[in-house]
Amino acid sequence: MATAPQRKSAHRGARKGEAITDLMLEVAQFFFRLRALGQKTGLITNWGAGAFGFMRSLALIGPLTVPQIAEMRPTSRQRMQRLADELAAEGLVEFIDNPRHRRSKLVRLTRKGNTRYREMNARLLDIAATMGADLSEADIRRSTEIVRRLSEEAKNAGG
Repeated sequence: MATAPQRKSAHRGARKGEAITDLMLEVAQFFFRLRALGQKTGLITNWGAGAFGFMRSLALIGPLTVPQIAEMRPTSRQRMQRLADELAAEGLVEFIDNPRHRRSKLVRLTRKGNTRYREMNARLLDIAATMGADLSEADIRRSTEIVRRLSEEAKNAGG
C-alpha cells in the first residue's frame, strides 16, 4: 500500500500530466488557428506552411543541405527535397556546390527569395504585433521557452 507522501506525489504527477495535456491541446488549437490565419493572409502558400520556415532557416543560417534542413524539422528529407525543388522552380532558392560534399548541394536563397522572405516575415511581424496585448514580453518569452523544452522532450521520446 502506498504511503501518504507517495499518494501525494502520484496525485501531483497526475495533475501535472493533466496540465501538460491541456497545454498540448491548446498549442494544437493555436497551431490550427495560426494555419488558417496564415492561409488567409498569404503566409501559407501553395507550397504549404513549410516554405516560410524553410526560407527562414536559409535567411538566418545561410546555405544548408536538404538533409540539414530536414533534421531541423519533424519531417522527412524527401518532403524537404520536394519543397526545395518547388521553391527553386519559382526562383526563390538555388542549388550551389557544396565544398564539403560533392553530391549534396547547398540550398540558398536567391535575391528574389530573400525579398519574398522579408515580405512574408514583415507580414508575420505585423500580425504578431496585434496579438497578446495583455501579456508582457517576459511572459511570452517564458512561454516560448516552455513550449520549446516540451517540444524537445517530445522529439527525444521519438516524436
